Amino acid sequence: MSADLVIFDCDGVVIDSEMLSCDALIEALASLGIRIERNFVFQHCIGHSFPEVAAKISNLSGQDLPACFAETYRAHLFTSFERCLQPMPGVAAMFGTLDVPFCIATGSSTERAERSLAAAGLASLNAPVFSASMVERGKPAPDLFLLAAERMGFPPQHCLVVEDSLPGILAARAAGMAVWRFTGGSHFRMGFGAEDPSIADAEFSRWDEFIALIKRPVPKAADAL
Repeated sequence: MSADLVIFDCDGVVIDSEMLSCDALIEALASLGIRIERNFVFQHCIGHSFPEVAAKISNLSGQDLPACFAETYRAHLFTSFERCLQPMPGVAAMFGTLDVPFCIATGSSTERAERSLAAAGLASLNAPVFSASMVERGKPAPDLFLLAAERMGFPPQHCLVVEDSLPGILAARAAGMAVWRFTGGSHFRMGFGAEDPSIADAEFSRWDEFIALIKRPVPKAADAL
């Protein structure tokens, strides 16, 4: 049975933003004298909310981040996005052929998601966007995906989530949804995800592969495993 609703993560799935986000975070922290490596960001930051990331960095560095750090980081990030952010190759064509309802559920803020989509030339999608600021618990808790399904009017077991990060995959699992992992982002080519267990129902790295996959029967999450 095919999925009735597809829920897409944003960063690292719809837009090729994770390496830009990673480098912006490293740059913003360097201005405070805090040095972190990309591998730390890959293992502890991608797929997590900003408050979680800030807490991990504070613990690692042994110093509290200043109150203005979130604003400093966003300034670095949006400057980078305006210059360099691109949609994932083939994603616009995929959306043009997708014949089931879809939405975006992101662990970042609504403002960041909307600005990111606009910078990547995807503002015309007009897809409903659900963000971590709308729920009490972010990924890997299921709250965001359950909210998206409820607002879109579909039961969880009829939904398919497309994610790139382990916290996102775990959130979809906890929500009782089928989940496919997209591995076509530039962060995967730089080594992200190499140590993650393979717990998604399927993996793909190109959006034409996704279209071929979704036209096949999709097992409901309740029937999986």
